[in-house]
Amino acid sequence: MIKVNDNFLKLKESYLFTEIVNRTRAYQRTHPEAEVIKLGVGDVRGPLAPVVIEALHKAVDDLATTERFHGYGLENGPEWLRQAVIAFDYQPKGIHFTAEEIFISDGAGSDLGNLPEILGHDNLVAITDPVYPAYVDTQMMAGRSIIMLPCTPENDFCPELPEEVPAIIYLCSPNNPTGTAMTRTQLTRFVDYARNNHSLIIFDGAYEAFIQDEDVPHSIYEIDGAKECAIEIRSFSKTAGFTGVRCGYTVVPNEVKAQASDGTLVPLNPIWLRRVCTKYNGTSYIAERGAEAVLTPEGYTQTRAQIAVYHANAEVIMNGLKTLGYEVYGGINSPYIWMRTPDNMGSWEFFDYLLNEAQVVCTPGVGFGQKGEGFVRFSAFGDPNTILKAVERIKLLQKA
Repeated sequence: MIKVNDNFLKLKESYLFTEIVNRTRAYQRTHPEAEVIKLGVGDVRGPLAPVVIEALHKAVDDLATTERFHGYGLENGPEWLRQAVIAFDYQPKGIHFTAEEIFISDGAGSDLGNLPEILGHDNLVAITDPVYPAYVDTQMMAGRSIIMLPCTPENDFCPELPEEVPAIIYLCSPNNPTGTAMTRTQLTRFVDYARNNHSLIIFDGAYEAFIQDEDVPHSIYEIDGAKECAIEIRSFSKTAGFTGVRCGYTVVPNEVKAQASDGTLVPLNPIWLRRVCTKYNGTSYIAERGAEAVLTPEGYTQTRAQIAVYHANAEVIMNGLKTLGYEVYGGINSPYIWMRTPDNMGSWEFFDYLLNEAQVVCTPGVGFGQKGEGFVRFSAFGDPNTILKAVERIKLLQKA
């Protein structure tokens, strides 16, 4: 008889964002006249930047000719895009990599879950709480033991260093869901800890483009020694609106090593390449050309103009909620605002209240972990007029 992987049976029955969609649709079925404003799922609004659209069209035209047709590419991505990543995202910061250390992907989500596949299943994993649910789910699928690192207002949403030393540490800065970001000093503490304890940091930098504070590193490799202990994952999804296009990249420095069963230290870069070559046939050529366009001065200007809209939206949400007396965090270096629910309401209780009374969708904080209970997340991705309307609806609730 075929057997199931029992680890999957330990997962929650419904993924957080699936449950949000289901509850929202149920409300809309019974209230078809309602205009529901969705500030829950962190999806961007279009359109893509003009320079990206031009690059995508040109890539499609390439595929229409025999001379410029592109079939299978390198599994780790074309060298022209890997070199563009290095030249645009790292060299200006004085960080140097070879093209072989860059791996083009179809977005950050896949590699965040796939990377630990090249690491032993008996590795202990440390994950912040609250956290993007996929971190926990993918480790549960693999059957690994997990320790949670609380992130609360009391510790400024920066976790304490684990007392029980983990082999793998997941960090996300700027953070999803809290919208907060680690300072240079805070991140240095984790890099030093990882080096001293031979741990590996998997660093999620998907929201790097939203950083405004000078004291918040744009890359973990700005910290001395990070190349020895950290793998960094980036995405074009929030930077350039690629949630539907799908492209990102992962940096696996040659210096990062792990211990084999015979006790020898082996570099992870060639092992990850071997895994990629076996299980991944490469990112879409069309998406890669769009990503290349993002990594240009014109692309930078156009995509940062879009991000400025999201920053303005976040400010509107934050100021509106603060005016109402709510306790809010984040929103400065991130498109997310983290709010404590009023009157000790549970996260899902407040979600239902806001949906039913104001027709506004947020994300229940408890869906991100136990320490998220009593909080909700608002996303600043949206049309500015719609954001204003959502805030006004929330204001009316207090007047009612």
